[in-house]
Amino acid sequence: AEVLALAGSGTRKVDLQGRSALPGLFDNHTHVIRGGLNFNMELRWDGVRSLADALEMLRQQVAITPAPQWVRVVGGFTEHQFVEKRLPTLAEINAIAPDTPVFLLHLYDRALLNAAALRAVGYHRDTPQPPGGEIVRDSQGNPQGLLLAKPNATILYSTLAKGPKLPFEYQVNSTRHFMRELNRLGVTGVIDAGGGSQNYPDDYQVIEELNKQGQITVRLAYNLFTRKPKEELSAATAASTPEMANVSMATRLASMPTSDAPSRFCAMAMMVEPVVVRVRNRCSATISANAAAMISRRWAGAVTPPMSTMVV
Repeated sequence: AEVLALAGSGTRKVDLQGRSALPGLFDNHTHVIRGGLNFNMELRWDGVRSLADALEMLRQQVAITPAPQWVRVVGGFTEHQFVEKRLPTLAEINAIAPDTPVFLLHLYDRALLNAAALRAVGYHRDTPQPPGGEIVRDSQGNPQGLLLAKPNATILYSTLAKGPKLPFEYQVNSTRHFMRELNRLGVTGVIDAGGGSQNYPDDYQVIEELNKQGQITVRLAYNLFTRKPKEELSAATAASTPEMANVSMATRLASMPTSDAPSRFCAMAMMVEPVVVRVRNRCSATISANAAAMISRRWAGAVTPPMSTMVV
């Protein structure tokens, strides 16, 4: 009764017939935009209880994966979930998939590639050791198929990015499936952390299209990481579209340095109502007073009222 007293003429009431309801979950660090592009191409080991079952899933997926596509297990598992308490060996992966590239990402610390994947990415004895990771080699200097994130995960991102990509319309479908999977798990809002070979505007075209079609099923805020210092404003202006005006404005505001501060900013803009823009500085510089004033002018009155749906 206390809540019902707050209902107005425009409030939508949903009668759950005595059933329980929980608030939607908000995940504040995801990679929906990047992950959505490839979700339909991934084999998922989430919740699989035995390594034997996981390898059988891998075997079945390899059997139906056409060339030149890869089989990818991109995170979502650890050896501790398996009753065997271990990861698959490279010998096991190579036996299952002698000709189909297989890429297994374990957390952000390592990746396992079978021989076919090593051939596909072009890693061989003469490949130099990358600055952002380690290619583990045998005594002859040949890559064994193990990539280590030492000192960071750059080699994992960059190697995965070498794989085949889906056509645009398939990426749209893939991203919708990813968001619906989040919805199935009770997630209704996310923040996309960007980074990891996720480049604007190319890798954001799918989410732009879904926004245009009204098919985004999570409240989505995301980060845009600048790639070329002091060129953020021109890049954002050139890439701006009416549909992404919120993002473009956020990028422009974020790229305004103070008089001598570094210009490495990233911007966060809410694409799904309510419209919210938050500018973050990755270099501990401060946003200028002019930028703050522009935020106030641009978004004055633009934030929509709280949702007026009442569950009773």
